[in-house]
Amino acid sequence: MSLTIRPFVPADYSAVVDVLNAVHPEYPTSETELRFEDDHRDPKCWFDRWIAERDGEVVGCGHCGHAAGWFHPRKFWIDLSVHPVHQGRGVGSMLYQRLLQSMAPFDPLLLRTGAREDELHSVQFLLNRGFREDRRAWESRLNVEAFDSSPYAGVEDQVRLQGIEIKTLRELESDPERDVKLYELDWLLDQDIPQPEPPTRVSFEFFREHTLDNPNLLPDGYFVAVDRGTYAGVSTLWSSQGTEDLYTGLTGVRREYRRRGIALALKLRAIAYARALGRPVIRTWNESTNRPMLSINERLGFVKQPAWIDFVKFFEEEGSG
Repeated sequence: MSLTIRPFVPADYSAVVDVLNAVHPEYPTSETELRFEDDHRDPKCWFDRWIAERDGEVVGCGHCGHAAGWFHPRKFWIDLSVHPVHQGRGVGSMLYQRLLQSMAPFDPLLLRTGAREDELHSVQFLLNRGFREDRRAWESRLNVEAFDSSPYAGVEDQVRLQGIEIKTLRELESDPERDVKLYELDWLLDQDIPQPEPPTRVSFEFFREHTLDNPNLLPDGYFVAVDRGTYAGVSTLWSSQGTEDLYTGLTGVRREYRRRGIALALKLRAIAYARALGRPVIRTWNESTNRPMLSINERLGFVKQPAWIDFVKFFEEEGSG
């Protein structure tokens, strides 16, 4: 049986989604979501996708590109997905080589990718190709129905006594500066979040189109702590077309507002919202070094899942030569 590696074409969307969902059934995606991501990439970021086809059947796909949140012209992320039925038969190796060729004109400094620690085949694949573990992040999940809110009665009242109100994105529609304030807050908080590379700022237009116009955004599940017009903190929930679970996006508070119970109050509002919608689970991800947010999630009853490992491969050390 012949194996062909060819460029992705729009007619491949459905087949690519089938491969992605077969590889990661716990994290289903949809054609609509994949198209949205492709149609709303940061214009400064290069991106490429290739297809592995065996006898007319799409059996794998590979993606690579710059990261908008940590952009560097010679640093890239890479992702390989091979349908489980076809794993261990050279498909991933051929896709990997093709992606390396695609990136070669940029003279890459490094590649970043990830694998869950219990995906032993993927972990070994990366180790065999010179990747090394760089950091870990935990996914944690909260059983919304089982959550007991009684120990937290009065938390939001204590925040309100400080002059801080928690508003939803929809409730802030009357603020003409809302979107700009959220953009500024996002950048402030982004710089304090543990990340694999130094963060880079996206444009306001990209933030608005990719975040505020995202079809998975929940206007009533996007919570902002407001102090007399100042946006002091945020916690967001996102929907997904492939699951009833909700996903936590950014949760954070400005430095000058920390240790005042605001982050906890935001998280509690998010949990109450998920319960009102009848959603079964809230998922969140935290770097293993982000102890403050991990502590809040542990206190609320989020349960850690197998860790996601961030792998890096260096082609040359920065500053060498």
